[in-house]
Amino acid sequence: MKTDGLIAATFGFYTPEGDIDLEPIGAMVDRLAAQGVSGVFICGTNGEGPNLTIEERMAVAETYLKAAKGKMLVFVHVGHASIREARKLAAHAEKHGADAISSVSAFYYKPGQVDVLVDSMAAIAAAAPNTPFYYYHIPTLTGVGLDMVAFLEQAEQAIQNLAGIKYTASTLHEYQACLNYKNGQYNILFGYDELLLEALSVGAGAAIGSTYAFAAPIYVDLLHKFRRGDLEGARRRQLESVNMVRCLSGYHSIAAQRAIMHMLGIPLGPCRLPLRELTENEYQELKQKLENAGFFKALEDAGRTLELQGTTGGRS
Repeated sequence: MKTDGLIAATFGFYTPEGDIDLEPIGAMVDRLAAQGVSGVFICGTNGEGPNLTIEERMAVAETYLKAAKGKMLVFVHVGHASIREARKLAAHAEKHGADAISSVSAFYYKPGQVDVLVDSMAAIAAAAPNTPFYYYHIPTLTGVGLDMVAFLEQAEQAIQNLAGIKYTASTLHEYQACLNYKNGQYNILFGYDELLLEALSVGAGAAIGSTYAFAAPIYVDLLHKFRRGDLEGARRRQLESVNMVRCLSGYHSIAAQRAIMHMLGIPLGPCRLPLRELTENEYQELKQKLENAGFFKALEDAGRTLELQGTTGGRS
């Protein structure tokens, strides 16, 4: 099955004491579904998966899978520095009905060749043999920037449940080559929000993004406009995304995005070390930058546009 539309990479919820908070997850799923998002990607970079214990990640996955059943797709990130721990997470995700699993490369002892990366991903994917598997390519965080076409060539032989790649890199030429590998046999999900329109122009059908978690209406309207042939409208929405993303510069990306969620009335609780919350001054400074960039107005406008069009959520 080809994935279509936009998948939101959701953030972690914490209590004031720093424990995971599962209670708000149901409301988050309903909110994203109502905004036209096709699915969620959980326990990844935004969800601070590498910052959670195995037990916490399993609890988050079970809660999302229960809340999202029949409403949207759930992609469970199972990447871990230990392949054995990743296999436990993969098997758990399959047992509880995940629509797909995904894993980053090991990020401490890094694979230096494509065949080693393929062997590593094959070991993880084999723990959930009946669930589609996506390699999570994010070289800026893992430091692993191997050739992704070569990965597909070797992985299709070694990973029987290979579905594609979550491609979080700005190298659009390689992204396009992956999209067209064997006439588009694999799902290549684009992960750079500020380049969504560019990815759509080379053939992207689906994307996973961090800012979709709080700015979905802008991207959903962008996607609709692009598919209707309204390129000028799509460019305007993309520029609104670019202007918002530029405001994040100078802050830690996760902390700044969590602050935006709070500004929009969705408190997530404190970050977990080694991440750090914005200071009050940084919070107010970021809010002012976003107001000056017209972000809140753009978000409202996109929401009204979708409402007038009668856009509804749900899986696709």
